[in-house]
Order: sequence, then C-alpha cells, then structure tokens
Amino acid sequence: MQRGRRMAFDYGDVRIGVAISDPDSIVISPLPALDAQSPELDKTLKEIIEEYEPILLIVGEPRHLSGAQSSKMDSVSDFIEFLKEFTDLEIRTIDERLSTVSAAGKLRDSGKNAKSSKALIDSAAASEILEFALNLERSAERAADA
Repeated sequence: MQRGRRMAFDYGDVRIGVAISDPDSIVISPLPALDAQSPELDKTLKEIIEEYEPILLIVGEPRHLSGAQSSKMDSVSDFIEFLKEFTDLEIRTIDERLSTVSAAGKLRDSGKNAKSSKALIDSAAASEILEFALNLERSAERAADA
C-alpha cells in the first residue's frame, strides 16, 4: 500500500463529513464537518487538502440497499466535479451504504444520543467510508501479491 494520507468525504446537502488517515493508513480521524452551503466551501476544502496533503480523495457514493444509485448521486457527482476544479488528486468513489447507520450506532454505543451527535455523525460516516476504502485497498494488494 502506498504510504500517504487518504481523505474521505460523506457529502450531504447541509454538511459534508470529512475524515483523514495517518500516513501509514492505520489511524482514521474524523475532522469537523463542513457547511455544504458555505460560500467559502472551495477555500475551506483547498485549505484542508493543503494542510493534510492526502494522496487520494474518497467520496461516498450513495446507493440504495438494493445496490442501485440513489437520487442523491447527482449531488455527489456535482461535488466531485467541484473538487476537480481545484485539485488534481485522484478521486475515488466508494459505496457508502449504511455508513451513516453504522456511525450513528457507534456513537450511540459510546453514550452519545442522536440529538447531541448530529454534528458528529457526518464525519463519523466519512470515517466509516475511509475505513472501508482502506480495507478494500489492502485486500486488492493482498490479492495482487498472491
């Protein structure tokens, strides 16, 4: 696995969850969620990308439980195009089914209720997306080595 940070986004029309890995892709840390409606969103995204210097961006791809793309995919595609306007980093999408549900469950298990966790759920979901993406990357590498 190539050394370097990976950054994941859980796009929402209100908030965008963000998570980052350490350079060895062992530890995943949620970052504060971004205001998706902010007129300064491009500036904020550029700043966090410059600060953390990821080698790869991962965006959650919304799908229904059946596997079909959800209607939210158009907004996510627009967000990806928006990212491409100011970065030449590779951007991958990954199925995000149940990432928010899993994140909410983990927060609930840690003693946080849904109301107080609302601001945390989006970045926790981005952490789930990043964890899944890293596991896929490791699996692909193991398969290639076999």
